[in-house]
Formats: sequence, structure tokens, C-alpha cells
Amino acid sequence: MSSSYFQLDSNIIHLNHAAVAPWPKVTRDAVIAFAKENAAIGSQNYGLWMKTEQQLKHKMASLINADSCDEIAILKNTSEGLSIIAQGINFKPGDNIVVPAEEFPSNNIVWQVLTAQGVEVRSIPVQDSAQPEQDLLDAVDNHTRLLSCSSVQFARGLRLDLQLIGRACRQNQTLFCIDAIQSLGAIAFDAKACFADFVVADGHKWMCGPEGTALFYCRKEIQPLLTLRQHGWHMLEDAFDFSHSLQDKPLEQQFARDARRFECGSPNMTGIAAMNASLGLLLDIGINNIQQSVLENSAYLITQLQAQPDITILSPTENGRYAGIVTFKKEHIDNEKLYEHMQSNDVICAFRGGGIRFSPHFHTQHSDIDKALAIVSGYQ
Repeated sequence: MSSSYFQLDSNIIHLNHAAVAPWPKVTRDAVIAFAKENAAIGSQNYGLWMKTEQQLKHKMASLINADSCDEIAILKNTSEGLSIIAQGINFKPGDNIVVPAEEFPSNNIVWQVLTAQGVEVRSIPVQDSAQPEQDLLDAVDNHTRLLSCSSVQFARGLRLDLQLIGRACRQNQTLFCIDAIQSLGAIAFDAKACFADFVVADGHKWMCGPEGTALFYCRKEIQPLLTLRQHGWHMLEDAFDFSHSLQDKPLEQQFARDARRFECGSPNMTGIAAMNASLGLLLDIGINNIQQSVLENSAYLITQLQAQPDITILSPTENGRYAGIVTFKKEHIDNEKLYEHMQSNDVICAFRGGGIRFSPHFHTQHSDIDKALAIVSGYQ
């Protein structure tokens, strides 16, 4: 797929969309336009900014097939969203939470904090399992309040069957939370089909947006289950009625009746302008088209790596088990030094899961992958 949507320096090979992605040109232009407008006329067009905020919520709802944007809040990051869930659910001593053992710290520490309240966290290894979904579900019992997992594991890229997990959770009346940061924008996602209760993802990876602007989905029926632990003007039903007295009716009745109840303070309008442009581009191209290109790039990368005898691929290589992440190691060398060598040669990648993590997106050209692999091959 064409790389014309981006304007990376010609010497840069960007294989790090699983960390922080480059912005498309439309996103750069949206931020420049927003900054120029603000510098020239301040907040004169604040009403239009609010319309952009609603446009972004509609795009986020479309991206994950939510029923409506009433189920979407725009938060600061994935960690904030997971914290809202962890601190909002009324956990009791004896409850348990099931999570994969290899989760990113954000989807681990928020649950571990709850052990001080007598909640058990069951960390289940999935990376090397022949049946990772079943291993997770085998840990679920009648006291499991929540199962939380990433759609794609951050270090080695294992892709889980979310529909299988979600259906079993719904049947068990266990809440299902998905950290979708490593798939949204790269792999088609359907919150309803996978029976998700919560979906959280910052926009700075595969959605090609800025840091500090995150999607938070909470299924409409369970929004009242979350006790609100942070408060501010923006979460009120009549947020712009600043003369409204908080004594007129019970506080709980004054909170927004949709997911805006989780947005406690002033929105990040610069981030919203940027994210709106990024998601607009991805949706115009079509997530199914993007997914096809992402999977083709990963398959190409796997094939090229398999042809090198001194390379061990650490990521899954079976169809349906990988997304955009391919992690590998080169035998008989210090792979962390190889990573540093790649970075110094303008190959933007990461050292994760004991190896080099490449994460090309839809716009990445095979020629760039070949150049990066030539550097790997030549390193001794």
C-alpha cells in the first residue's frame, strides 16, 4: 500500500509502530492548522472544537463497532482507562481477576494494587501455550469478577481469539476487559462480536495519533457499575451550565448519562484534532485494507527471517496468531547491542521479549524491511 500518506525522512526506516508511530501528513497539517488558529483568534471557534470532539467519538465508535458514541470516552491514555475500571468496580475480598502473565505493566499493576483489598490476581502464562485462550478460561471460576487481556501481546505479538474468550466470560458473568492498543488501527476489531465490556487503547501506536489521547469503551449497560473515583466539571450532564447548583439534586444524578461521565476535566483539544485526522485517514483507507497490508508485511518479514539460519523467531508464525509484531533474535550475539546498532543506523525498532521487535504498518514498503534485515544479517 502507498507510503504517500506519510513523509518520513528518506534515511529513516520506521519499524516501531508498536511503540510510538509517526504521524501521517494529514495529522501534521491538522495540528499546524489548530495551532495557527489558536494563535490568531484564541478559542473563538471553541464550538467547532467541540464538534471535532464528537466527530472523533463517532469515528472511535465506528472503529470498534460500538453501538453508539455514548459508549465512548476520550481519555489521556490506556493506563487511565484501566485505572478507572480497576478502581470503579466494587471488588470484594475473595474475588479474583485473570490476566495473562506477559501483559504490559499497565494491564498488570492496576490489578495488583487490588490485592491489598483481598482480591486475587491470577497471572496465567500464554506466550508459549498451545491453547492460550483455554489456559486463561481454565483459571476462571465463580469468583472471577474480571478477565483482562491484550488483543495482541506487546513483546512477541501473540494474537488472542477474543471472541472465544469473551463469549465464555459473558456466559460466566465475568467482566471482559481488552487492552487493544496493539491492534486498533491495524487489525479489524468488533467490540460486540467479542463480547467486550471494556476496550481501552491510546492512539499513539497503530492508530498513528498523538500520545495523550485514548479511546475508552464501556458497554452502556454496565456504565453504572463503575463507581467514579475522579471528578470534574466535564463529566456533569449539564457541563456548560456553570451556574448550576450542586445542591439541587443528588450528585449521582448530575453525572452524564453516557461515557462522558468518565471524562472529568477539560479535553485535550490539540490531541483531539490530531487523533480525528489520523482516524479519519485510517477509516477512509479501510481497516480491512489496512489489516491485509499489515498481515502481508508481517508474513513477508517472517518468511525473510526464516531464510536466515542464525535467526530464531520468537513471535508466533501461524496464521491468525500474529498481527503487526514480529520479534526475533540472532544467535551467538548480544541482541541488545544489535538493537542499539539498528537504532544508530536509523532503523527505528525496539528491544522487547528477549529480542528485536519489528512492527511495520500498512504503509511500510518491503524494500525498507529488506534494508533493515540486511543490517541484521551483516552484524557480527
